[in-house]
Amino acid sequence: MSERTATVASRVGLHARPAAIFAEAAGEFDLDITIAREGEPVDEAMDAASILSLMSLGASHGDVVVLRAEGTGADDALERLVQILETDHDAE
Repeated sequence: MSERTATVASRVGLHARPAAIFAEAAGEFDLDITIAREGEPVDEAMDAASILSLMSLGASHGDVVVLRAEGTGADDALERLVQILETDHDAE
C-alpha cells in the first residue's frame, strides 16, 4: 500500500470547490484511494473520490491528511493528488 501526506493549502480547507477538484481527480484513477486526517485510524479513512466524504472529513487550511492507495499506478496517483491538495485553489 502506498501512502502520502499532504497539507491542505486552500484557504477554505477541503470544502466546495477544492473538494470537487480533488474528488474528480481521485475518481479518474482505477484505484481505491482513501483520505484521513493525520493521526486517525486507517479503518476510519474515507473514499477520496466522494465529495460528501471529503466535506465531512472537516480538513481545514493547514491540516495534514493521509492518502492511501494500492495497486498499479498508486504512487503516481498519490503524487498527483498531493499536488492538488497543496495548491490553494481559492487563490485561482
